Amino acid sequence: MGFVRLYGRVLWLLGADRPMAWGLGVAALALAGLQFLEPVLFGRVVDLLSRSERMPPATLWQEAAQLLVVWGVVGLASIAANVAVGLFADRMAHRNRLRVMHDYFQHVLALPLSFHGDTQSGRLMKIMLVGTDNLFGLWLGFFREHIITFVSLLVLLPLTLVMNWRLGLLLVVLVVVFAIVAALVIRRTQDAQSKVESFHSRLAGNAQDALSNVVVVQSFTRLSSEARMFGDIVRQVLDHQFPVLNWWAIVAVLTRAASTICVIAIFVYGTVLHVRGQATVGEIVSFMGFATLLIGRMESAVSFVSHMVFVAPRIAELFDVLDARSSVPEAPDAIDVGRAAGHVAFEGVGFAYPGGPRILRDVSFSAVPGKTIALVGQTGAGKSTAMALLQRLWDPVDGRITLDGHDLRQVSLESLRRNIGVVFQESMLFSRTIKENLLVGRRDATDEEIEAACRQAEAHDFIIRQPQGYETVVGERGSNLSGGQRQRLAIARALIKDPPVLILDEATSALDAATEARVQKALGALMAGRTTFIIAHRLSTVREADEILVFDGGRIAERGPFADLVALNGRFAELVRTQLAGGATPAPH
Repeated sequence: MGFVRLYGRVLWLLGADRPMAWGLGVAALALAGLQFLEPVLFGRVVDLLSRSERMPPATLWQEAAQLLVVWGVVGLASIAANVAVGLFADRMAHRNRLRVMHDYFQHVLALPLSFHGDTQSGRLMKIMLVGTDNLFGLWLGFFREHIITFVSLLVLLPLTLVMNWRLGLLLVVLVVVFAIVAALVIRRTQDAQSKVESFHSRLAGNAQDALSNVVVVQSFTRLSSEARMFGDIVRQVLDHQFPVLNWWAIVAVLTRAASTICVIAIFVYGTVLHVRGQATVGEIVSFMGFATLLIGRMESAVSFVSHMVFVAPRIAELFDVLDARSSVPEAPDAIDVGRAAGHVAFEGVGFAYPGGPRILRDVSFSAVPGKTIALVGQTGAGKSTAMALLQRLWDPVDGRITLDGHDLRQVSLESLRRNIGVVFQESMLFSRTIKENLLVGRRDATDEEIEAACRQAEAHDFIIRQPQGYETVVGERGSNLSGGQRQRLAIARALIKDPPVLILDEATSALDAATEARVQKALGALMAGRTTFIIAHRLSTVREADEILVFDGGRIAERGPFADLVALNGRFAELVRTQLAGGATPAPH
């Protein structure tokens, strides 16, 4: 994205505040005009004083009083306008920073797992916080201060040419030099700064990666290795950052030199013009004021432009995420199916990740409410992928999946996922209270419903033993609870949601034998009347399934009840014998 186009989009992001932005632009125009008047008035005062010996005292005092009154009015108006611009610019920048942050957060949460699998969460957080902070700084700086600079160029330069085109040309030359130097340095540093920001993103990603796996870091004595890796990236940041800093330091030096030369040139050339009778002393003084004002503005503008170069890659990263499109887009006319009956059908479903081999091939089966379908097979056979497609985390590349006869691609994502409850193999909990984690299932659940679900899931007793009971914070990913406790909370969460379609992904894998027996009974009550899919490795957990689908190489190799499949003496029977011979459940996928 080009530099000008990028910042055009930054301004366009102001959305509903664009009328206010235009208003601030008009205020900047007024401020530029008021600032132009001050050197003019100062020059008029000087001219008046230079003629004072030839004027009657009464006339002198009258003209002096008029100039001072006008000057006072201009000064007060300038102060009032500055206060108003600063106040409205602050509010607009704060409001829109938080709005963009909210939109970014909502957008990222809606992106599919394919996006999150390729992008570290630490990098996404860095992009959101740094990107929106930089947007805030740019909006605030531009509308509170720097827009006046750019407007001043449009107002001051033409007016100076009207006053005295010979002296005005010196200011035009100064502006042209500033613009050329800034443009050249922007071209030299823009790509280099993008590389610097890519290293900053790597820093954030690596730091988050190490912190989220701190147990592994400490257990495998990776402290020095991780610190060394972090230090290597820091050195690369500095190696690429210093040349950029050098270029902008040169710009600052050239800016100051050009400013000094311009002031001297105005004084010398103005003296020559005065001797020739082509400029008054007041005009020379006014142009010295214009030069000082313009130089201060230009130096400020160069500083602002250099800042824009430094933050452009960070803002571009923010826009890249905001522009990321879902691999499971929602149809414009997607329907809300309400509470589904739970009829699920896979019709010739095939799937492959982008650029990868086929994982599922011609998978077809159906399930009706009250029926339990078990999916078994070796790791990588396609069981979990099939259930991911049912939740529409991906779309099939062949065939279709239907819910109550509706192709999932025609059902709104919220409506679909509202009808599906999942108990994951690894229970996923927020770093919030137990009650808040349970309310993820249904926000309007009553305390009585929550307690009833927890009792069914054998979770109530351990919850009330916690320091604050249901108000106990479970820690990041539920780290303050045991694996079995986390799993029982996950089951209770699904019970509270009360979905017509249920997916159990090794739902009892973290429980001991005694607790598992009790929870299986609770799950039996939960499964009643629902369409239930069980992803299982321990084949003993699928004995009661109405139908078992044996996946092998992405296809359904066998299907039928437990006893029939064992009697068939095929792939399923082989899996059963393997587990019986091993005396343990194979490692989860």
